[in-house]
Amino acid sequence: MSGLIRASFDSPDETRPFEEAKGRLQLIDSPSGPVGRGTFEPGWRWSSHVKPIAGTDSCQAAHVAYFVSGRMKVVMDDGEEAEYGPGDLMICPPGHDAWVLGDEPCVIVDWQGYGDYAKR
Repeated sequence: MSGLIRASFDSPDETRPFEEAKGRLQLIDSPSGPVGRGTFEPGWRWSSHVKPIAGTDSCQAAHVAYFVSGRMKVVMDDGEEAEYGPGDLMICPPGHDAWVLGDEPCVIVDWQGYGDYAKR
């Protein structure tokens, strides 16, 4: 890779909506791989709003993500759980459910797990 690259989520390469208008994924295809910004509306839950798209029992994407705003709870298939909020870095392996906590949209920037996330 040579030179500077500038991209903006204001004009992403692709936008993928979640079920029931509970948010969206905006994806930028960078030379080092896809980078996504997920906006998850209050009431969003992976098992309700992405599972029908993914067709798996739990989220099978690994995530390396930064939380910009809002709060989210993540529960692994083995029962381990954590809550994340603004300023947090999340490293999360495949095999989890997640949902928005509270009344504020949760905005996350992810460098690993959004390439095939919510892809129809």
